[in-house]
Parts: sequence; C-alpha cells; structure tokens
Amino acid sequence: MIDFLKESTFAVNEVIGRAWTVTKRNYFSIATMCFLMFITSNASGLMAFFLKDVSNVLSILMAFIFAMFYFTINLSLFRYIFHLLDDEEHDVSIVSTIPTRRQIIRFLVATVYFMLCIVGVYILVILIAFPFIYTSIRFEVIKNVAISVGIVAIFITWIRISFFPFFILDKNLPPFASIKYSLATTRGNFTKILLLLLILLSFHLLYLFFSYIHWPFVAFFVNILSSFIVVPLSSVALTVAYRKMMSEYQDNGEPDIIHNIV
Repeated sequence: MIDFLKESTFAVNEVIGRAWTVTKRNYFSIATMCFLMFITSNASGLMAFFLKDVSNVLSILMAFIFAMFYFTINLSLFRYIFHLLDDEEHDVSIVSTIPTRRQIIRFLVATVYFMLCIVGVYILVILIAFPFIYTSIRFEVIKNVAISVGIVAIFITWIRISFFPFFILDKNLPPFASIKYSLATTRGNFTKILLLLLILLSFHLLYLFFSYIHWPFVAFFVNILSSFIVVPLSSVALTVAYRKMMSEYQDNGEPDIIHNIV
C-alpha cells in the first residue's frame, strides 16, 4: 500500500508539473476562457432572477441558451488545451477550437447518460438495502447506512465516468462509448485522480476554513489565488491526466462496462 501511494503521488506530481508549465506559458489565454465561463455562469443566474416573475418559459429558454454558451466555452477550453499539449500553440487560435455541432450534441447526450448512471447507482444501493427492512435492524440505521453508501457510490461513479468529454473531443467517440472509455481508463487510476482533485481543491477548502473561523481578509486572499491560479490550472491538469491515462491504456477494442466497474 505504501509503494502504491508513493507511485500515485509521483504520478500526480508529474501531472501537476506538466500542467503548471503549460498554464504558465499560456496563462492569459486559458484564464480568459475561464473568466468567460465565470461571466456566463453568473449572467445566467442574474437573468434567471430578473425573469422569474416575467415568464417561466422565457426564463427556461434563457437558462438553456446560457447553458449552451457555458458548455461551448468549456469544451473549447479543453480543445485549446489539447492543442497546447500537442505543441501546436503557434498554429491554433481560440476560434478554431470551438467544438463542432456533432461534438456538442454528443456531449449533451453523454451528459444525460452521465446523470442516468448517477441515479442508477443510487437506486441500486437502495434496492440492495431494501431487504434489510424486514430484518430486526432499526429502519433509521438502515436508512442512514444506505444514504451514506449511496453518496460514496455516487462520488466514485462521478469520478470514474467524468472524463467522457475528453473522449468526445479528442477521439470523436459517440456518447455511450465515451462513458465506457472513461470507466475503462480510470480503472486502477482512482487513487491518483482523487489525490489530484484533493490538491486542486485544497485552496477552496482553505477558503472555507478561513471563512468558518472568521478570517475574512485571509479568506479573500485565498479565494483570489484560487480564482486566478487554481481554476485555470485545474482545467489543464485534468486534460493532462486524461492524456496520461490514455497513454497507459493498453486494451484493444471498445471496452465493456462489467469488466471495468472494479
């Protein structure tokens, strides 16, 4: 276990180092796209607030339009990072990284599959826990254990299949195939991905901690660092992690789900 953790930590350090080099060299372009995502997300919230008393249909329509803008910018950011990792930064422009209509449609369909997988895992946990109702175990205990196990199962599933957008953009895979490849390539890499996410979320956790103990100025400073450094770095780090997992993936043919769950 110690050797495994050492190997995982080394791999995460390698990903962070590579991501930092790419982010530092192309900071303004990456940060600009992250800022556009931030503006789009907040503009959507403001628009929904002002339109909620005008028309529900119009509010839903505007929310859909802003969501499409947000997804398009996010996918463009990942495509741009792919070009940077391929050492094509001198030949690529932001406009040329806009995803195709087919890629956007595949991403939306895969997102629906993603949510169905999350719901399906939670339903499966409930079905497994259901027979215990007829035992002597108290219902409150069964409910609390089922909810806890369900949350853990959802978290693990979310990490395992959340790399599906990269397969759509990089390999032009259809929606369900991208889910299966994400499940296959993350097998054996869960600890590395979890360590990577913990490192990337450390500044946000510090922000919550300093806010909780009422150190507003320190919390504000940490939040600034997180917004302007960690957020751009996170997008690059996840893309680098995907490329590293793909370089280590050896299986031929389209993977199945059963053999890649564990």
